[in-house]
Amino acid sequence: MIQQLFTIVFTTSFAYSILRVSTPIILAGMAAVVSERAGVVNIAIEGMMLTSALTGVVVSAGTRSWFTGLLASLLISIFMSLILAYFILNLKANTIMCGLAINTIAKGGTVFALYLLTGNKGASTALKSLTVPQLDIPLIKNIPVIGEILSGQNLLTYLAVILVALLHVFIFHTRMGIRISAVGENARAVESVGISVKKTRYMALLISGLFSGLAGTFMSMGYMSGFTANMTSGRGFIALAANSMGQNTPWGTLLAALIFGAADSASNSLQVLKIPTQFIQMIPYATTILGITLYSIQRSNKEKKTKTKLLNQE
Repeated sequence: MIQQLFTIVFTTSFAYSILRVSTPIILAGMAAVVSERAGVVNIAIEGMMLTSALTGVVVSAGTRSWFTGLLASLLISIFMSLILAYFILNLKANTIMCGLAINTIAKGGTVFALYLLTGNKGASTALKSLTVPQLDIPLIKNIPVIGEILSGQNLLTYLAVILVALLHVFIFHTRMGIRISAVGENARAVESVGISVKKTRYMALLISGLFSGLAGTFMSMGYMSGFTANMTSGRGFIALAANSMGQNTPWGTLLAALIFGAADSASNSLQVLKIPTQFIQMIPYATTILGITLYSIQRSNKEKKTKTKLLNQE
C-alpha cells in the first residue's frame, strides 16, 4: 500500500491536481485577506461562492457565453457583499451573524432556485452550461515535467496567481491598500485624520466579494462543469483558515491554500486504496484543524517570548 501511495503522490498528475484543487481556496483566501485587513471577518465567503457558482451556470447556459456567465457571477457576488456591508456598517449588525445568515440563505436559496429552473434539487444537469477554457502555455508546455504541471490549467487558475501578486502590490504599495490596512489596525486613528472608515471598509468588502465570485465561478465552470447542491463543501471556511495561517498576507495565504489543496487532492487520489472512504474524506478538514492548531501554538509561543523580552528589558 505504501508503494501505491508513493506512486500516486509523486506524479505530475498529482502536482497538476494540487494547482487545480487549490484555485478556489486561493481566490477565497484573497477575499479573506482584503476584508480582514479592513477589520471585518467575512464569514459570508461560502455563501457568495455558492450563489456565484449557480449564477455562472445559469447565465452561461442561457447566453451560450462563458464570459457572460463569469461576469454575472461576479456581479451577484459583489451585490451580496454590498448587502453584507450595509448591514454591518450602516445598521451596525453583528458581523458573524450576518455572514452566517447569508451562508444559510445561499445554501437553501441555491437549491430552491435550481429546483425552480430545472426541477432537480441536486445538480444542474438539465442546463447546458459552459466552462471557462483551459490554456496551453507556449514554450512551457514543451518542457518535461514542468509543462505537464503548469500548462493546460484553467484560465482562472492562472488568473488566481496573477491576482495574488496584484493584491500584494495593492495592499502594500497603493494609497487605498495602505488605508485598508490602517483601518483594520486602528480605525479611530484613521478617522481622526479625515479618512472615512465606512467607505474604506465598503471598498474592502466589494473587493472581497469580487474574489469570492471568482472562487465560486471556478467551482462550477472550471473545477466542475455544472452546479451541484452545496458544492463549495466548506471551502470558504478553509480559505479563512488559510488566511489565518498565512498571517493575513497574500503570499502567505497562497502557500497555506496550496497545503490545503494538496490535502484535498490527496483525498481524491487516495480513494483507489483500500482505506475507509470516511477517513479519506476527512483529510482536508483534519489538515485545516491541524494547521490552525500549529499556527496558534506558534503564535502563542512568539507572544510569550516577546512579553518575556519586554519584562527583561524593564
